[in-house]
Amino acid sequence: MTPTARVAAVQMVSTTRIDDNLRDAAALIAEAVAAGAQLVALPEYFCLMGRSDTDKVAAREADGRGPIQDFLAAQASRHRIWLVGGTLPLAAAEEQRVMNSVLVYDPAGQRVARYDKIHLFRFTKGEETYDEAQTIAPGSQVSTFLFAPDGGPRLTVGLSVCYDLRFPELYRAMPRPDLILVPAAFTATTGKAHWEVLLRARAVENLAYVLAPAQGGRHENGRATYGHSMLIDPWGAVLADRPEGAGVVFGDIDPQLIASCRASLPALEHRILC
Repeated sequence: MTPTARVAAVQMVSTTRIDDNLRDAAALIAEAVAAGAQLVALPEYFCLMGRSDTDKVAAREADGRGPIQDFLAAQASRHRIWLVGGTLPLAAAEEQRVMNSVLVYDPAGQRVARYDKIHLFRFTKGEETYDEAQTIAPGSQVSTFLFAPDGGPRLTVGLSVCYDLRFPELYRAMPRPDLILVPAAFTATTGKAHWEVLLRARAVENLAYVLAPAQGGRHENGRATYGHSMLIDPWGAVLADRPEGAGVVFGDIDPQLIASCRASLPALEHRILC
């Protein structure tokens, strides 16, 4: 029988206080581990949802050094899991902006991957307005890593963040991922309209699992995030969904299902335009 891998998406309603958010994340990581998760993914801005966009700039860390990075490494090694911290603010070339970065740690607490969010969200509808480029510098490189849990399958995992979800060419640039991660803080407005359909589309297009840990609720800064952290299989079926509030969703990645879907519908082999 082909081994599977258990993964978990953590849903949070992060606050304006980093220490409180790390404490809450630690409790949710422990909950995921207790359910057998070998890979745990945190949502975008898990460490801070500031009162203003500049709060993340003030909280930025140098690459490889800082309390948020120390927390992620310690949690991964303590629980012997693959931990995806998505996202935290890392220093950018410009002092007034940061990189919105996903960092991945292996069970020894060693960092194995970094992805800087490429596509920066801008949206205006009535009084609701966002422009991430004011405080975030865009990344430029696609990033994947090999997830190889003890006794489990070897899986290529692709990294993306929130607004990246709207750009299918990002995933086409990856070396055929088996699992796509989408940590997010989707707004309630855009999430209600597009979140699930976009996640399912990326799963179907790539014949891959999609795991999407999200922010989900009303935050202290007044922002409302959509929630609905999900796991979706390669055929587009939603396997797990948490509508709102802090918590964890779980599921198993079955490489045999990936192979079966790709054999039945070899769309990845039929690509002509790249």
